[in-house]
Amino acid sequence: MNSQTGFIIKILLFSTALSVLIKYGGRYLPIQPTNAIATIIVILPSLIIGLILGWQYLNPKV
Repeated sequence: MNSQTGFIIKILLFSTALSVLIKYGGRYLPIQPTNAIATIIVILPSLIIGLILGWQYLNPKV
């Protein structure tokens, strides 16, 4: 397996795990349902993955 393919699979698994955590674990958090909170929760996984991918791009392993 190519290292890039492995990295993409890891990112997909991380994203899936985070989505499941939000879907099933979110109802146990005592957070009021506001538009701002919903926007943050929707954007946060993409932002985290983007930061991880950007960090990997800027720090390539030779």
